[in-house]
Amino acid sequence: MAGLIKREDIDEVRQRTDIKEVVDGYVTLKGAGLGSYKGLCPFHDERSPSFTVRPQVGRYHCFGCGEDGDVISFVQKLDHISFHEAVEKLAHRIGFELHYEDGGSGPNREDIGRRQRLLDAHKVADEFFRAQLLTPGAAEGRNFLYGRGFDRAAAEQFGVGYAPQGWDSLLKHLRGRGYTDAELKLTGMFSEGGRGIYDRFRGRLIWPIRDIAGDTIGFGARKLYEDDQGPKYLNTPETALYKKSQVLYGIDLAKRNIAKDRQLVVVEGYTDVMACHLAGIPTAVATCGTAFGTEHIKIARRLLSDDGSGGEVIFTFDGDAAGQKAALRAFEEDQRFVAQTFVAVEPNGADPCELRQSKGDSAVRDLIGSRRPLFEFAIRATLKRHNLDTVEGRIAALRESAPVVAQIRDAGIRPAYARELAGWLGMPVEEVSRAVGAATKRAAQAASAPPGGGQAQSHGQGGGQGYAGSGRGYAGTAPGVAPLPPSAVLPSFNRPDPRDPVAAMERQALEVALQEPGMLEGETWQRFSEARFSTPAYLAIHEAIRATGLGFSGDPVRWVEQLLQEVPEPLRPLVSELSVVPLPANTPEGVLRYCKDILARLFELQITRVKAEKMGQLQRLDASADPEEFQRLNRELMQLEMQRRSLRSDA
Repeated sequence: MAGLIKREDIDEVRQRTDIKEVVDGYVTLKGAGLGSYKGLCPFHDERSPSFTVRPQVGRYHCFGCGEDGDVISFVQKLDHISFHEAVEKLAHRIGFELHYEDGGSGPNREDIGRRQRLLDAHKVADEFFRAQLLTPGAAEGRNFLYGRGFDRAAAEQFGVGYAPQGWDSLLKHLRGRGYTDAELKLTGMFSEGGRGIYDRFRGRLIWPIRDIAGDTIGFGARKLYEDDQGPKYLNTPETALYKKSQVLYGIDLAKRNIAKDRQLVVVEGYTDVMACHLAGIPTAVATCGTAFGTEHIKIARRLLSDDGSGGEVIFTFDGDAAGQKAALRAFEEDQRFVAQTFVAVEPNGADPCELRQSKGDSAVRDLIGSRRPLFEFAIRATLKRHNLDTVEGRIAALRESAPVVAQIRDAGIRPAYARELAGWLGMPVEEVSRAVGAATKRAAQAASAPPGGGQAQSHGQGGGQGYAGSGRGYAGTAPGVAPLPPSAVLPSFNRPDPRDPVAAMERQALEVALQEPGMLEGETWQRFSEARFSTPAYLAIHEAIRATGLGFSGDPVRWVEQLLQEVPEPLRPLVSELSVVPLPANTPEGVLRYCKDILARLFELQITRVKAEKMGQLQRLDASADPEEFQRLNRELMQLEMQRRSLRSDA
């Protein structure tokens, strides 16, 4: 197992990676002042661009929805991968070798090279299969697609291809591209016999199976000819790339809509995914020859931001016994979700593909719209196993269904389902409610009893308050920083009033300090560190700057990153915002003049404050009683005035 990536390597990847080049792969950016770029935010819908990227400090910030971060968090969020995976992906992009702590080791160059060769082989095979679908020999495959309502555009959208009927068509093609048989054996695209390896997929319609980043890692193949003795569907076997328990077909196409709409629709087959997407349900995915399990749930939760703030998972199953069994199996996993889980079953047993063929796109949308809560489906399925016309049958049904109702997480919904259950059973509500209450109590006792008799461990993580007006909460911690204990109370900060001239002055000074730290050298740093900030949020950031010092070695990216670790967590979004807001200048000379002017105004403000304090001391002083103190204060006032005039002259 890979150990933790060394902190200095993470910093190196962050520093070496051009955030603009990475963001350009997802967002169309246009210049927005010197060193700043703007585009439409990829995290929320907007008509005018408010998503700002500042390469010099290596950060982005959306002034519309508040999303912010560095290049690592951008890749992490857009590709829906872990922090660890994002760092490795960026390191591979720039050709940087990572090192790992705790005696662990990440993939070495040989492993990385082997994996990339496998990915490249799949990409070549993907292109080969798609090209074959247009050949005369693929007529049966095209007829299959057309017969199910999919035209050429649909086939291209989902990358559908065709495997020729020969034994070595793909084999010859990949050998011609320089792949050795030893490499090809690792892809899962070939079988092995007495005479060597041969094509695994022959005379079949092919669907590329891609990971969440869009890389092809396997294939699904559908039988077309009667003389094919193989199974109806044949998938890539388990390989270094393809793990069916961790794969969802269509996830590469659906991921952004899942994240945006907070909805995941789980269907049963490749053509069902195609039918749903074409019918206007772009959140549909399918498992690949296995049940929807724990690893799939991890992917779904990451995409849905499954944190208790909404979202829904909808399972579609056939109405037959197998479909009901699959739905109940999904219900067993329901407790792993915070999102609400639903089931949509077509009464006549039609799957989304068949439904679209017979009744059109609207019928598919209506099927998803007719979803029912998964617990309702599970309760009714439980009742079907009993004869409710007898007293014994009703009692047995109550005993089996009460624990199902007790599993409902929402304590406000649970009594309503107890009343529903009473109606379905034809029993008094009080009797059913007592049974559900007893089942709930038993479940709570079982959950609170840790294995081995030790103390139950909390897997929660303390969360901080967002600063007022930010529109977001900030419960996460930065990579490499220990999470706060659940009892920790973070300070709360109000968003500074932009109409307050002093707050505006302090904000501008912090923008300069964050974006142009090279201005804070020598005497300027001394003056800046001694400046007194009065706005609470800006005061906290200023104190963090003082605590950090100028240990950034001339690197603004590292400088901002250090400050983000130093400030109170609720203020990290504000620091990110200040670090990317465009400075009002269009040339390097203009930036220099602006920064000098802002710092001069900050220092003049400090001088004015000190002068006011000393003037008050002077007015309260009896000059005849303490002439020396009177003269000292006058001298200091004169020196302050000379400093103020010098600042104005320099500015």
